Amino acid sequence: MSATGLVDTETTTDTLIVGAGPVGLMMAAELRRHGSTCRIIDRLTRPTGWPKAIGIQPRTLEIWEQMGIVREAIDAGLWLRGQLVFTDGKPGDPIDLQVPDGTYGFLALPQYDVERILTEHLERLGTAVDRGVELRAFTQDADGVSATLTRPDGSTETVRAGYLVGCDGAHSVVRHGLGLIFEGDRFPEEYMLGDVEVDWSMPPGYALRFLAEAPGGGQDVLVCVPLPGRSRYRLSMLAPPELRQATGPEHGMAGDRPGPELGQIQAVVDRLVPGKPAVGNLRWSSLFGISHRIVDRYGVGRVFVCGDAAHIHPPTGAQGANTGMQDAYNLAWKLALALRGLAAPELLTTYDAERRPVGEEVVGRTVRYARTQSIGEAGDTVRTGLAREGQLLVAYPDSPLSSAALDFPDALNDGPCPGERAPDVHGLTQEGLGFPVRLFELLHAPCHTLILYADAMAAQEGLGGFEALASQLRERCAGLLRVYAVLAADAPQPDLVGVPVLRDGSGAFRARYAVARSAAYLIRPDGYVGFRAQPVKFESITAHLERTFT
Repeated sequence: MSATGLVDTETTTDTLIVGAGPVGLMMAAELRRHGSTCRIIDRLTRPTGWPKAIGIQPRTLEIWEQMGIVREAIDAGLWLRGQLVFTDGKPGDPIDLQVPDGTYGFLALPQYDVERILTEHLERLGTAVDRGVELRAFTQDADGVSATLTRPDGSTETVRAGYLVGCDGAHSVVRHGLGLIFEGDRFPEEYMLGDVEVDWSMPPGYALRFLAEAPGGGQDVLVCVPLPGRSRYRLSMLAPPELRQATGPEHGMAGDRPGPELGQIQAVVDRLVPGKPAVGNLRWSSLFGISHRIVDRYGVGRVFVCGDAAHIHPPTGAQGANTGMQDAYNLAWKLALALRGLAAPELLTTYDAERRPVGEEVVGRTVRYARTQSIGEAGDTVRTGLAREGQLLVAYPDSPLSSAALDFPDALNDGPCPGERAPDVHGLTQEGLGFPVRLFELLHAPCHTLILYADAMAAQEGLGGFEALASQLRERCAGLLRVYAVLAADAPQPDLVGVPVLRDGSGAFRARYAVARSAAYLIRPDGYVGFRAQPVKFESITAHLERTFT
């Protein structure tokens, strides 16, 4: 019995996830897709319905394609076409968001739609969010984590889990429970948001930024990000003196204080936007503060933190939710292997080794952008800048899971390096299919994928070794490996059993992956190159896999 007279309960699960925002939902969905059970809780009894995060980056859309939900996101969202900047009422040159080569564009999708899509996807996988449940405390030992949960009625529950993942935001209970250092600072300004319709003739799909010198010094700013719907925008601006408090929110929304009224938003628009267009139909508003912090470690033992629980920063460039969801995407497949008893001893430590440098870079970059009110790194071309903002350049070159075995120093030099995102290739063909195949279609399964390439000369010398290699490696990985042969268009037809064969009819794979003769690329479940080799040797691939599998 608890002190309230209600009966305490005890339950078990593979992984307990705290927080059902985009990051927690991504973690739960990926664990389920990889065959693990999980429990996801959230202290709120219902989603907030706020369009807090909006921008979805191309890399996140690639991930959602692999998960099978990208079409739902595209249908619900709005493609971002670019940005228009006005300084003292005068327009600058427009910035057009070109679609990066071979991938998706930049999508505006409010957070409540992201949460809806991920929640429905998770429910199709057999797991629902347990709402109104709060984590109070936890302890861990060598075999698992014991967590104490409470409900609004005062009842308590003890959960025994293999692992605990804190996706519980900037004020994370999990982070505090681990005693992690959350180093950084807070911006002194306080801001306000409003979800409104604007009566103007600005081109649809463009974000707008209006800048002017503030009366008391500094810079006055209004940022308008388009939302799905006609003439609908989320406006962000400095809060007026009458709404500011000496101790505003550390980071995020001030849920305990009323947001700005429509007239206060209109006053900012009148001050900064030429023509003083009318704003109306205020659906939601809030005050918010901005901090920049990052933890000293992304996990301790069997407990990990993801998303805002690990790193917070200015919203410039829409990096936050995307970075957090990709934290979860990185950790989930590793946890799933550990839960099956298949993970190499140090596999889970690679989560911190890979993702904390990414978090540090994002925090540093967004702080620079916020202070200069600009986006872009010095020396970046337009193409590089878009790829960086689209998170297509995120890489793990120094990870223990990134390696190569090249007999020739210049082999595969122009292809993706170990630790880099595996790029898509179009135009592959396969017998029996009257339509082309994309490389990404081969990567949808929640497992490693090995691509074995052979040109005409290598194929003429015989590919019988591919069969034995595939069989032995699949056994080595407990079946969690798919193997494909990609052959040059002029290579003779091989007699392979158990290895699906595709043709590089247009030469696009050869060009993008810089392959010749025989070569191999091992692609991780999260779509990054783990290993590459030329020529193909069983021993080198097996040696690399020992970094991941027991």
